[in-house]
Order: sequence, then C-alpha cells, then structure tokens
Amino acid sequence: MQGRNRACGAIEYPVTEMSGAELDRPQAVRAGEELDAGTLRRYLSGVLAQLDGPLEIEQFPAGFSNLTYLIRAGENELVLRRPPFGSDVRSAHDMGREFRVLSALVEVYPKVPRPLAYCDDPEVLGTPFYLMERVAGVILRPRMAEVDYPLAGEMRRIAEALVDTLVELHAVDYEAAGLGELGRPEGYSRRQVEGWTTRYGTARTDDIPEMEKIAGWLDRHLPERSRAALVHNDFKYDNLVLDPDDLGRVVAVLDWEMATLGDPLMDLGTSLGYWVDPDDPPALRALQLSPTTAPGNLSRREVAERYAAASGADLGDLTFYYVFGLFKIAVIIQQIYYRYRAGRTTDERFARLIDGVRASASVAHQAATLSRIDRLF
Repeated sequence: MQGRNRACGAIEYPVTEMSGAELDRPQAVRAGEELDAGTLRRYLSGVLAQLDGPLEIEQFPAGFSNLTYLIRAGENELVLRRPPFGSDVRSAHDMGREFRVLSALVEVYPKVPRPLAYCDDPEVLGTPFYLMERVAGVILRPRMAEVDYPLAGEMRRIAEALVDTLVELHAVDYEAAGLGELGRPEGYSRRQVEGWTTRYGTARTDDIPEMEKIAGWLDRHLPERSRAALVHNDFKYDNLVLDPDDLGRVVAVLDWEMATLGDPLMDLGTSLGYWVDPDDPPALRALQLSPTTAPGNLSRREVAERYAAASGADLGDLTFYYVFGLFKIAVIIQQIYYRYRAGRTTDERFARLIDGVRASASVAHQAATLSRIDRLF
C-alpha cells in the first residue's frame, strides 16, 4: 500500500463553505459502482490527520471514464478517483500516472486540485485509486436543463475563460514542473492517429464506413511539424470548475488522466470536437457532449480564432485537428459501448452510444470533405 507521501502526511483539510444552486453536487452511488466503506475507512484512518464521524460516499454523476466520488468524514471532504468497473484499457486509467501529474503540476500551475494520497494495494478497493482535495464550484455538465444555463452574458465570459485557460495550460513550463519525461512530443500526431485507429479496430462492433474513411484521411493529412506543450487531452466544460461568485473565472481543471506532452493543437482539436454548434446536425446535438449550444456561447469558429489570437498559433491545419477531435471522441464512445455490449457494465446510459459514434463520424467525414469546421450541413 502507498498511502503517505509528501502531499498527504497529516492532512489538515478544512471544508470551504459555499452555497448556491449552481454548485456541482454529487448524487447517490450508481448500482454496481459502490465502494467498500469499511475498508476505505480503515485506509483513510492512516492518511488523514483526523477522521471523525461516519464515512459518507456519494458519486459525481457525469462522465463515462474514470469514476469520481465525494468522500465525507467529519470535517473532511475529499474526492476519490478510480478506474471504471469492467475496463481493461489500462493505459487510459493509470491512477498512479494521473496522481504523479497532479503532484508535479500543483507546484507550478494554480488550477489543479491538490493531490493527497495514492494507493495501489488491491486489498483496499480492488484497484489503484487516488485522493485529492475537493474544489467546490460550478461545473457545466452535459445534458443540463435549459433553466440551469447561465445568462447569455455570463455564458460568453465562461466560453472565453475556457479558451484562455487552455492557452494558459499550453504555456505551462513542463520542464520546470519536472514533467519533461511525461511524453514524446516528436511524432506525437502520427502516434495519436495510429493509436486511436488501432483502438477503434479493437473495440469495433458495427459497420460504420465513415470511421474507416476518416482514419485514412487523417493519415494522409498529418501536419508536418508542431511545437511541444503540456496537453490535457480532454479539455471541455465539465472538466472545469468555475468560481460561483464569478463564473467567468476558472478555479480548477479536472481529469488529467490523458495528459501528456505533444502538439497543443491536437488538444484544441479535441475541445472543438466536443464543441457542438446550434446549426450542427440533430444527431450530433442529441449527444449533448457539452452545453456549448447554450445562448451566449462562442461558436466553434470563434473558439479557434480566440485561441489563435491569444496563443499566436498558426491554424492552417485546423480542419485536420477538428476531424481528429471528432474521430477520437467517436473511438472513446465506441470503447465504452464495446464494454456495454460485452456485458462488462450494465449502465443503461451506454445502451445507445453507438448512435454517438455514427453521428461523430458523419460530421467528421463532412468536415474533411469540405475542409472546414463549421456550417457543415
């Protein structure tokens, strides 16, 4: 067991009092995704300075990948992250790696939660997991009710803050953070295209010709060279925590499981893949990947233009990056659907995910055909 480390020895962890209907709140743990409270409590007693009161466990409801829980014990509130049940894609759910990234970044980048402890003892929860501070705030989730949308003026400020935060992230001195060995920037784009193409082949369940065509198109249109930066690889609204007193201020970036070193425009492409415009096809809008169609949002084109203006990046290959983002998202959805079809999870949220693969593939194919990222249909 690895419980104590420089970040978690004798934790004194006060809860920040916050209120307001907009705060992101956990819910009851989904059936089949429960944690062993007794074993977890015994583990926590060794890493927390104080452990008063009964252990309460809730789950943050969004997300199809790593599972995220809120743990309450007396005055302590912390967040636990663990891999999904039934997944065998180990490289995508490396808890130790994610913990090491957070531990390094917290020293140089203020917008990450403070990591507290990492455990790889299978006797505790049956899988590696880690603990981090809870950063309470507002998170814009997929499938939000329209009545919960921020006002249009606030929504625009949030969208602008998202882009500006991505630019800030790509400017982080990863060498100073000790993350120079996190990835191999040279050849990153090619490895990404090849890797996601292979993953699709492994998880393929249905015949979707556009997926095969997109994979070939990406291989033929790889950018020649790019600069190296820290990339998040899943940068979107529901991975940002907003200040409830100033929604235009991002206080934390979450979910660093896929962070590495590579082409920052691949990161932008993923964000654009999640960014659905109001005039996109109904099938893509129905996915509700992120609340980007809420009134006041930037358009997908405006997101790219703001990023370019703030970062100085040349977006000459923008269509490639957008098509890649959609392809990658389609493969992620396919992998989750494959788990469902194979009976490795019974979560009924996954039952119609194949429609999301088809919708993403269709839009990606159209973008590649028209060489543009907006007004595609």
